[in-house]
Amino acid sequence: MVVQGGPMTWTAPPVKRNEQLGSLGSAAERQLLEGWLSRHRETLLSKCAGLEPAQLARATVEPSGLTLLGLVRHMAEVERRWFRRNFAGESIGDVFTGPSDGNEGFDGVQAADAERDFGMFQAEVRACDAAVAGHDLDETFLSSRGVPLSLRWVYVLMIQEYARHNGHADFLRERTDGATGD
Repeated sequence: MVVQGGPMTWTAPPVKRNEQLGSLGSAAERQLLEGWLSRHRETLLSKCAGLEPAQLARATVEPSGLTLLGLVRHMAEVERRWFRRNFAGESIGDVFTGPSDGNEGFDGVQAADAERDFGMFQAEVRACDAAVAGHDLDETFLSSRGVPLSLRWVYVLMIQEYARHNGHADFLRERTDGATGD
């Protein structure tokens, strides 16, 4: 797209909150878990909203190499691993990285790939939601260590994982442009 004689730079899109926390106060367990997970997914994306690719790919809290785009990529990997590979038993590779790198999307961040990476994250979230739709929270699978884990456990793990990384995203965003808050 060309605007006023030059190319328009992609920026991370604004986030419309779909989940209102007040509505979860008396929700059934499944709705509560899905609602909190949705809220955390939206929070991560809101920490990126309005930033250009170079800002998303910049490490701003030295000496850490962590970036907002790296967090988006990482969460796509974590979603895929727990919901699709582990719970649903899908035989699929990684979203962004090779199976032997062990860095779950943090490495290889390129500003030029930001729009693509955001799209891949959103596609992975939809695929993960589809993979667990209609399954009972008490359904289990065996972990790589042979321990039975429930879908409920996976939801709680994912909420915890997003909560932890959203705290990192708070610092990264503030150091990028001074923006704070949710």
